[in-house]
Amino acid sequence: MKIHNQNSRRKFLQLIGATSLITATSPLSSFAAQAKAEERILRYDKKIGSIDKVRLGVIGYGVQGHFDLATALKVPGVELAGICDLYTGRLENAKEQFGKELYTTNNYMDLLDRKDIDAVFICTTDVWHARITIDALKKGKHVYCEKPMVYKISEGYPVMDAAKKYGKVLQVGSQRVSSIGYAKAKELLAAGEIGKLNMVNAVYDRQSSIGAWEYTIPKDANPMTTNWDKFIEATEKMSFDAKKFFWWRAFKEVGTGVAGDLFIHLLSGTHFMTNSLGPETIYSTGQFSYWNDGRNMPDVMSGVMQYPKAKEHDAFQMTLQVNFISGTGGQEIIRLVGSEGTIEVNGNNLSIKHSLMPEAPGFGGYDSLFTFSKSMQDEMQKDYNAKWTTDQRNKKTKEAIFFKVPEGYNDHLDHITNFFDSVRTGKQVVEDATFGFRAAAPALSCNESYFTRKIIQWDPVEMKLK
Repeated sequence: MKIHNQNSRRKFLQLIGATSLITATSPLSSFAAQAKAEERILRYDKKIGSIDKVRLGVIGYGVQGHFDLATALKVPGVELAGICDLYTGRLENAKEQFGKELYTTNNYMDLLDRKDIDAVFICTTDVWHARITIDALKKGKHVYCEKPMVYKISEGYPVMDAAKKYGKVLQVGSQRVSSIGYAKAKELLAAGEIGKLNMVNAVYDRQSSIGAWEYTIPKDANPMTTNWDKFIEATEKMSFDAKKFFWWRAFKEVGTGVAGDLFIHLLSGTHFMTNSLGPETIYSTGQFSYWNDGRNMPDVMSGVMQYPKAKEHDAFQMTLQVNFISGTGGQEIIRLVGSEGTIEVNGNNLSIKHSLMPEAPGFGGYDSLFTFSKSMQDEMQKDYNAKWTTDQRNKKTKEAIFFKVPEGYNDHLDHITNFFDSVRTGKQVVEDATFGFRAAAPALSCNESYFTRKIIQWDPVEMKLK
């Protein structure tokens, strides 16, 4: 979203206050918090000098590549310098969009060799992420890599090493880490608004063929138009399969399924809000429920993770769910459950509801008291009434909190803007290689657990399998 004038900026801040139903002592009421939200918006208005221009190359111009590039070009000073894709039809599409003079190639190394490219977006199939990322960093390019950062856990270590060695910006593409809605949830959780966190329930459901990755396959798909031999350089040798090329997330040979696509969004968002380094035990199960289209990755999957007590947070359990044939019609919700209430993040908006236990312990009702003799019940009731006042026996109440981001707000634009800010200024990225790996490893472990039917043990501090 771009704010065009001072009046709209003021309206934005008024909206922040109006939709956050808070007490005077809440951290959301602070001018500093409001100013921080405004600062994120104002970055889009920054005047860019010629020296600040960033020339961008896109590697992988499929669905996400199109979305990422369209968003990047909304950031002032970003210019497109070239596009790489293996499918000839997408290179034709790129020239139709941006002109015949646009540099296009089906060899990403040729794009990386260009001196007029400062940064690259890597939007390829998962199996290529680590290889291209390392090659790009070696060539002195800044990198924005789509999630998951890696296809296999073992690839995470050389990627993190390369990010340190070559000194270029590497940001992973999980935009919820940059959401102002998630930032508000993080702030309220840290302030103790819902007491001590003990559980996170995270759901990302869909109900459509497109949502289940059954993307349209072009009529001219064949080994030559897709450069199939190049495509399988990062995999075991396979005969040409148009589905594996265009529906790659559904196949373990080239993609990471619902875990790498959607679990990782839920993990990234939760890790950001809780400051968590990750879980220590991971278990998942799944099934083929509806989309019987040849895939070998399930279309319904659930995971359970145990997060240990750490200096950043109390111990909590996390449940994850993806259902590609959900009668809800589709939903993305993360619910943080604490001892005194819940924070429900729905998209970028959030609501907080409280449930406070009374000071006095429970007595009567669904209790063993009624099973005692009448004289014992009367005696114990008298003792209870003498010990606890009416006020102590009643549940305390606390006003609910609601926060809605401004209409048209775009966390994807925020995330990509954060990347280019880091490219220009050298400031720390919001989702570096370490954060990206700490989200990817538990997601990939869900696939390992599904296929082996075992609980995966993970060390979130040392970032290694136990």
